[in-house]
Amino acid sequence: MSNNLYEGEFFDFFGDLQDTRQEGKVYHILIDILFIVLSGILCGYDEWENIHVWANASITQKWLKKYIALKHGTPSLSTIKRVFAIMNPEEFSARFTEWVRAGIKLPDKDIVSIDGKTSRGSIDIGKGQKAIHMVSALCHSHGLIIGQTKTDEKSNEITAIPELLDQLMIEGCIVTIDAMGLQTKIVEKIVNDNHADYVINLKGNQETLHEEVKGYFEELEQSEELEKIKQAASTQEKDNIIREHGRIQAIKTLDKGHGRIEKRTYFYSTDIDWMVDAKRKWVKLTGIGMVLREVEYLSENRKTSEVAHYVASVNNVLDFTVASRNHWGIEACHWSLDVIFRDDQNQTKQSVAAQNLTTVRRMVFNTLQQETKVKPKFSKPKKRTLASVDEEYRDLLIRMSF
Repeated sequence: MSNNLYEGEFFDFFGDLQDTRQEGKVYHILIDILFIVLSGILCGYDEWENIHVWANASITQKWLKKYIALKHGTPSLSTIKRVFAIMNPEEFSARFTEWVRAGIKLPDKDIVSIDGKTSRGSIDIGKGQKAIHMVSALCHSHGLIIGQTKTDEKSNEITAIPELLDQLMIEGCIVTIDAMGLQTKIVEKIVNDNHADYVINLKGNQETLHEEVKGYFEELEQSEELEKIKQAASTQEKDNIIREHGRIQAIKTLDKGHGRIEKRTYFYSTDIDWMVDAKRKWVKLTGIGMVLREVEYLSENRKTSEVAHYVASVNNVLDFTVASRNHWGIEACHWSLDVIFRDDQNQTKQSVAAQNLTTVRRMVFNTLQQETKVKPKFSKPKKRTLASVDEEYRDLLIRMSF
């Protein structure tokens, strides 16, 4: 047995999690069980039964004993599930945030996107239990989930987002949120408490403000000012050419692939002194933006277009473009959790266990995201498969992040 058991950041941050089981009757310590589940999910085993079968194999036990004692052997399936059902999910989630924070530094103007995701498999209609809804924050410089908080349903994101912001250290960053997050208290917390900026989508939940911004750009369109700047940008062969025309700045991007051509024009104006009431209500409101998305489907001979409006505290069109364009990262993260980790399909009904399991999945997501040197071209599923059969690669992932 190794003399280097329980060494590394994982054990430093999670080794003293509160264990509420009756003292004297604990045969398998909490950190052992947590490490087994985390390692099992890292290797591609997403269901309790599969994790237990994997952990119970003699070859796996030999590997596990390089890191944990397993004094009483592998815990039973019922013990694993029971422990996850009594772990304090708020404490575990808070430790997760601290663990991530210790390993990275966010650069100035990093994009931090906030959005919610429902774990649909956790719903239990028979017991009247709603599905777990987690609100997460993703930093784009590292592609990592840097914090999360639970809420009962999507409609409660308004109260959950300030709680999440309290966990984060994002000074100098730019926060992006969907329209639901456009609330005065949330904006004040971003600016006053977190000392960050914001770019927030604007829809009908703030009807008066939405109509003001929409009307501003419609007026520019009627005067042909928008068309002039759009045409000026379209004559450029390279993307990200900033064009200024009177009151407004714009950047145009062009993406080709998958049988389509997608053009996006980002318009941004800081000429908003006329928005007296809005500037009084929304702290540090600096500019308003519009994104025109035009897609041509080559095989279908079809074109579509859509428009989105924003309010922001950034000073220029480049920051606005980078922030609004990169908000998709949090949606891609949620797609990964669904497709790669089968988050929606997991049938863990016990709410505390389900919440703790979502935290473990996010830990594994971050670990796979950070591995860019040994297998940089491998997808997350391929990395998990390799970890399941190659102990050296599994050790690399464990030691790199844990």
